[in-house]
Amino acid sequence: MNLEEYRFPLFIDLRDRETVVVGGGRIALRRVRILLSFGAKVTMIAPECGDVPEGVLYIQRAYQPGDLAHAFLAVAATDDREVNRQVGQEARRAGIFVSVADSSEESTFYFPAICAGNGLISGVVSKGTQHHKTARAARAIRSVLEEME
Repeated sequence: MNLEEYRFPLFIDLRDRETVVVGGGRIALRRVRILLSFGAKVTMIAPECGDVPEGVLYIQRAYQPGDLAHAFLAVAATDDREVNRQVGQEARRAGIFVSVADSSEESTFYFPAICAGNGLISGVVSKGTQHHKTARAARAIRSVLEEME
């Protein structure tokens, strides 16, 4: 297995780190909830969002250049390819870690499937194309972690 084809797994402290999630749909909300669970300060920017999680600063409008100005980490998770591309470009220019939900090539990190249990945490990713295989692996790892003492 040639590891150069994969992303290096990096575990970082997100407590009180500014994160921006652009998008208000199912994928964006899943990302927001995970980021919140790790203590990130989350700003979500979207014209619409049905269920804004508690603790999120919600800005109800479309993304605008400059929205990532103070972000440590960003997620582009809209249903608009062009908006996601713009978010990715702004983040990369500013040196901000970015996950572009619909383009692994434009991402500087992959948002992992989170597996946690009994004081351990693991993240599972593929090269960005094998989502079903990643989900199966994450379920198996979660099961193992839950059984560990």
